[in-house]
Amino acid sequence: MQIITFLGFTILVAVIAYLKTRNTEEESSDGYFLGGRSLTAGVIAGSLLLTNLSTEQIVGLNGAAYQSGLSVMVWETLAAIAMVVTAMFLLPRYLKGGLTTVPGFLAKRFDVTTKTLTSVLFLSGYVVVLLPVILYSGSLAISGMFDIPTLLGVTHTQSIWICVWGIGIIGSIYAVFGGLKAVAVSDSINAIGLLIGGILIPIFGLMMIGDGSLLDGLNILTTENPEKFKSMGGATDPVPFYTIFTGMMLVQLFYWGTNQQIIQRALGAKDLKEGQKGLLLASFIKILGPIIVVLPGLIAFHLFEGNLESADSAYPELVRKVLPGAWVGFFAAVLFGAILSSFNSVLNSSVTLFGIDVYKQHINKDADEKTVVKYGKTFGVILAIAAMFIAPLIANAGSLFDYLQEINGIYSIPIFSIIIVGYLTKRVPAIAAKIGLVSGCLLYIISQFFMQPHFVTSALEAAKSLGVTDVKALALIEAQAYPHFLDVMAILFFLNVVIMLIIGKIKPREEAFVQEYTKQVDITPWKYTKPAGVAICVIVIGVYIYFA
Repeated sequence: MQIITFLGFTILVAVIAYLKTRNTEEESSDGYFLGGRSLTAGVIAGSLLLTNLSTEQIVGLNGAAYQSGLSVMVWETLAAIAMVVTAMFLLPRYLKGGLTTVPGFLAKRFDVTTKTLTSVLFLSGYVVVLLPVILYSGSLAISGMFDIPTLLGVTHTQSIWICVWGIGIIGSIYAVFGGLKAVAVSDSINAIGLLIGGILIPIFGLMMIGDGSLLDGLNILTTENPEKFKSMGGATDPVPFYTIFTGMMLVQLFYWGTNQQIIQRALGAKDLKEGQKGLLLASFIKILGPIIVVLPGLIAFHLFEGNLESADSAYPELVRKVLPGAWVGFFAAVLFGAILSSFNSVLNSSVTLFGIDVYKQHINKDADEKTVVKYGKTFGVILAIAAMFIAPLIANAGSLFDYLQEINGIYSIPIFSIIIVGYLTKRVPAIAAKIGLVSGCLLYIISQFFMQPHFVTSALEAAKSLGVTDVKALALIEAQAYPHFLDVMAILFFLNVVIMLIIGKIKPREEAFVQEYTKQVDITPWKYTKPAGVAICVIVIGVYIYFA
């Protein structure tokens, strides 16, 4: 029954997506990469949410909650505020310039080399980190829910490889051959299912705890596990409270405001009003995020008494435990859609970056748009295959969500710093942006992969030599041995900006930068953007304070 409901819903979504997009023009850059700049608010919101709410988020963050409790909800609560900032300040500038890619702005503001370096950084991060993590986390979820090792008589590792390649091949067909509109339409359908299913998981879980009573279950969960319901993270938690005011907001603004895989949905809006409404609608729904990506991890901790071998297995094990058989198949299909969404979103963005920013710019400047799309698709296939080989190796990386966030810092902060300086200044030259990109990447790599291990190892060895054996004491020593990676991001962001501004003073560009209005879309803002944005921010702050 599980398999039947899984296949039924998956095929239904594919058929609807095909019927909705079969007449879309996809031989031009706008048609293929941006859905013909025709996306409306509902489609944008659904696609944004499902692109974000994939298994690296659902599995990884619930795993973090299983380990550390409610404090990890900060990844969700601050996201809504970042989306409001994007809608109010960044999106109008993107659409005014008629941008297809974020690096496209950098070409106009600085130079082509800066754009190319940024595109290469995005692509490197996608193929080495993001695509493999999406595939691995998705495979972990599907394998756990269907118990693939038992079903097929294979080992756990073999089941991961099977799922990785299955998801990768299907996702590639969506992204490479369907274009953005096919991705966005399927996302919108799956977003509804994911929200319904995502809310049902904690409901069924709480009812199981409370012997059929939702409220009793919630009361038991909170009273018997009070240490898990502290929203302000301590020094040893994955996200200490103070990091909200250092690197956390920078990460959120990069992800929702400049990350190609995300912002590409808004860039495909038919006008600024629809783009802003889509972002704000998604940000409002995002407030419900902790119910889906944090609460199940807390429920799993209670039901399994903290005895699971891997924290990242908490969510798939909970789904299998609390849902009826037929529902498992349906939810697996929805989750499969979420996996595909994130995978094909990143892949579509990669194809866009390569086709426009690399192939057209450096390989074949005379290529027509049909040729650009063709070679972009070819690159997408190669990228997908590479990611499928890398994905199973993520099993050795420790905490899934922490790994993803920390590694992303290699390219996220350097890129975000040059975009911010590019928009807020008019005379900072291209050389400053190039130095900012290179120095930001190198300094972060040196910090997190050389200095941090050295200082942590030295501190732990010194503590053990003094006879310290308590686990909590050693964890505190480890946390205090070196700044948190979010603090490092904030420090490097500030340093990058200062360096670029100094260079701008010493050697400013000859002419002040002026952004042109390409008139590709109407950029009249939605009249309720500011009041809606303020309301969302107030709600977010209120929610966070309530659970503090």
